[in-house]
Amino acid sequence: MNRHILTVTLLACQAIPIFANAGEETAAPRAHNVVLVHGAYADGSSWSEIIPLLQRAGLNVTAVQNPLTSLADDVEATRRVLALQDGPTVLVGHSWAGTVISEAGVDPKVSALVYVAARAPDAGEDYSALAAKFPAPPASAGLVRSDGFAQLNEAAFVRDFAGDLDPDRARALYAVQGRISVTLFASRTTQAAWKTKPAWYAVSTQDRTTSTELERFLANRMKAKTIEVNSSHVSLLSHPQEIADLILTAARGR
Repeated sequence: MNRHILTVTLLACQAIPIFANAGEETAAPRAHNVVLVHGAYADGSSWSEIIPLLQRAGLNVTAVQNPLTSLADDVEATRRVLALQDGPTVLVGHSWAGTVISEAGVDPKVSALVYVAARAPDAGEDYSALAAKFPAPPASAGLVRSDGFAQLNEAAFVRDFAGDLDPDRARALYAVQGRISVTLFASRTTQAAWKTKPAWYAVSTQDRTTSTELERFLANRMKAKTIEVNSSHVSLLSHPQEIADLILTAARGR
């Protein structure tokens, strides 16, 4: 098997600040910047648990606010943020944003890609057809459409999208969820940045929004260095240390 499984325990041991004290030896970081891209049914605040962990490690962190109106719009929003970075940058995508970083990640500033329970289509691939080969996630039944946009209903959001968060917190996130264009998921990429950039992947083993089997397939296909987290779809909120450790590992290029 080409996939490299990194255990959470190993990552925890590596999760030291990337800037060592004088006289200490540590791998020089290949990237000092991190750009975080949120997925569907969310906004940039979904990275609120990750951002302080990365900042404390000395990284410059920026979260993109995706309009979720089209792949082109989301990619352009990401490119605008990448243009502000001053050197090598780790580009991180959660969920739908895996599609976005697969397209935008060819930017020469991007040194590594991190996928968090994320889509990772090949260039031109019909992702919906691929996903249909795997078990249908329960959250799909909670999608509510109106006026050309869609969102998850409250029950699906709390139970299936954010099932390992405190219900009160999950309901607060439900209230600020990003509504998506109903045509968003039909978009096809023209690039597959993971074919030319090193990639890391966090699989959520209790995911009810994206099939865990599909996540494993995608990680295997891109030959990503992979961890598995006992988490719902929102591991970035319920298991922030594990996800931050993975991003730090990507920044060091290990």
